[in-house]
Amino acid sequence: MNKTILMVDDEQRMRILIEAYLKKEGLNVILAGDGREALRQFKENHVDLVVLDIMMPIMDGWTVCKKLRKISNVPIIMLTARAEDEDQLLGFQLGTDSYVTKPISPKILVAKIKALLKRTYDDENDSIKENIYDGIFINEEGHEVKIDGEIVYLSPKEFELLCYLIKNKNIVLSREKILDSIWGMDYYGDLRTVDTHVKRLREKLGIKSYLIATVRGIGYKFEVKNNEDKKHFLEK
Repeated sequence: MNKTILMVDDEQRMRILIEAYLKKEGLNVILAGDGREALRQFKENHVDLVVLDIMMPIMDGWTVCKKLRKISNVPIIMLTARAEDEDQLLGFQLGTDSYVTKPISPKILVAKIKALLKRTYDDENDSIKENIYDGIFINEEGHEVKIDGEIVYLSPKEFELLCYLIKNKNIVLSREKILDSIWGMDYYGDLRTVDTHVKRLREKLGIKSYLIATVRGIGYKFEVKNNEDKKHFLEK
């Protein structure tokens, strides 16, 4: 697994400690001590995953995450001492893929990094590579989405969510099932995480957002509509 991790934290001890653990796993590591340096390193190097602290000088992690999402769908793990639900929701709204609170064992953090790298970059036997419906093209192996020929940049979690909904098209999926399938059984967040990601995904799908239907009181489904249903939706 010859991937490169950008480790961003204003605590030098933390940067060096995590760097040592990552290098033991054969991963390349780039270090940054503040948000501005993080953006510079990201632009000058190939980066496969970002571990991003929130409370930093010069530019905080929220701002860095927002700027990164404008130019890349690289996986982002937020690393912070702030454990409040609202902070986690804000992180997901900005496009982070995982939210890890300090203190955390370096071994656990490295395991989370490796798991996210595997989910993001490993090819899958049932990968999607086709024109799904109504101008939406997905190359799951290449992590690419096009709508009417234009590339749409999704975060890894948004991409994973879209693929999961498509693979279960016309099937109602509860928020609990989506949370377990996409974030895993060990995720400690609440169901609002699902709603936040669906909202962001719909925004990025634009006029195609009608394909993700809300099933009141249950969850969501990727719903292939006939032409009359589609026309009615677009005229709302």
